[in-house]
Amino acid sequence: MNWTGNSAKRSGVTNAPAMRGVAHRGAPADHAGLSPAPAMIDRPARPASQSAARSASEVTGDSAAGSQRAGVWLVFAAAFAASLGGVFARYLDIEDNWTVVFWRSFWACAFLFAFMVWRDGFRGAIALLLAMRLPSIVVALCFTIASTAFVVAIAHTTIANVVLMLATVPLIAAGLAWAAFGERITLQTGLAIALVIGGVAVMVSDSFSGRISPVGDLLSLAICVSYAIATVTTRRFAHVRMVPAVFAGVFLAGLLAAFNASSLAVTGAEMGVLFAFGALNLGLGLALFVTGARLIPAALAALISTGEPVMGPIWVWLVHGEEPSPRTLIGGAIVIAALLWYVLRQMGGARRSGGRGPSAA
Repeated sequence: MNWTGNSAKRSGVTNAPAMRGVAHRGAPADHAGLSPAPAMIDRPARPASQSAARSASEVTGDSAAGSQRAGVWLVFAAAFAASLGGVFARYLDIEDNWTVVFWRSFWACAFLFAFMVWRDGFRGAIALLLAMRLPSIVVALCFTIASTAFVVAIAHTTIANVVLMLATVPLIAAGLAWAAFGERITLQTGLAIALVIGGVAVMVSDSFSGRISPVGDLLSLAICVSYAIATVTTRRFAHVRMVPAVFAGVFLAGLLAAFNASSLAVTGAEMGVLFAFGALNLGLGLALFVTGARLIPAALAALISTGEPVMGPIWVWLVHGEEPSPRTLIGGAIVIAALLWYVLRQMGGARRSGGRGPSAA
């Protein structure tokens, strides 16, 4: 199966022949007998080849800028969906965390497979799963590790410690992208990442009251490294369809939970919450992330995703009445300001450079 060709065709990315077609269709506009604007009357006519090249360049720039904007919004939507996890979790009163992991993974798999069937057809979805190669397998294992390690990590350390560790994902992703692929880290990227880490540190600084376990710290670090590797991989191998990889990763997490859960029995009300917890919070969030992360630099994708721990406490406060502390509000304001500043600067730079994606990683 030709991954590159099929992926480009399905993802809507314009290939070179199609781009040439746009250029040739645009070229005859200079010779269509239309009345020229007064300012253009005395200008020498450009050769058809120059007109075609300019038209192709403009279309390419517009396409790149549009892809970057789409990637930013998709990753932000993924962070929004993921931030709803606390709201759903507060509705659940299930003692065994492995039971929650199993049903959450079950509904997430159901959503992701339905998404692939809707987009590619049943045979196409099966073909994508069977055609997974090394990049997709790497992402699958990353999400399996992150999903299972989180359950064990929160049993050995505080939630605040895990959240603070997750804030290091942009740094790890940027470092991996630089070391493996030479993606440049600009001053803007470094400053924004520093502000994000500082803001999250303020948010959780008044929650370090429990005993910090080395096991919990190591597992939290494993989660961060897994997310960073998945982020860099989806960016580097943008032609590979990653949704099948995420499906495989969540499936493996659910399989692992099935062997460790003491019981899979839940009530009807709990099943409804678990459906939303899996299909919307996990399934939709992951589908949006892997689709958008391949359109923008790895550090930018990880940086936008850091909005998840900022929005999460807000939804829990609004729905369940859990008021965030003053430090949470201050830290959240710092993170939101850093994210908005960085994204707006990058998008402005892309427009000024003719639609090219941000060079910062």
